[in-house]
Amino acid sequence: MNVCIYPNAELAAAAAAILIAGQVIDKPRSVLGLATGSTPLPIYRELIAMARRGALDLRQVTTYNLDEYMGLGPDHPCSYRRFMWENLFSQVDIPAGNIHIPDGLARDPAEECRRYDAAIAAAGQLDLQLLGIGANGHIGFNEPAERYTTHSYSQALSAQTQPD
Repeated sequence: MNVCIYPNAELAAAAAAILIAGQVIDKPRSVLGLATGSTPLPIYRELIAMARRGALDLRQVTTYNLDEYMGLGPDHPCSYRRFMWENLFSQVDIPAGNIHIPDGLARDPAEECRRYDAAIAAAGQLDLQLLGIGANGHIGFNEPAERYTTHSYSQALSAQTQPD
């Protein structure tokens, strides 16, 4: 693991976008794990700019988003599917069939988690995962806990993490 420290968020976002772009250039069929929230927004803006300049081709990329709120449909203002559409997917050339986000309206959340893990495994696992750190210290929507799991799961959220 390499830890890089940058003097400001703008440079950190540019460096992260370059890292992601390098992954895609090295492996055009990359499977990317993506996150939502404020942390990745400047990274997504950099990736969009690269794609618009023709420096980054995302047509073969497959994405799996890290999370979604249970009980929210894709058109809800707080839905992460909507967030991703507005902040990345509508502005780049990733095919819709290559975009995967957990179903917030799944009747059986445990089964949805198993289905999602199986889909990631069938895609060959993730080549790169983008994560953010929340205000309460959650990493990638994993609320602070004594230990973490590597599989998808349904998580009760702290009041601070829940949508408005």
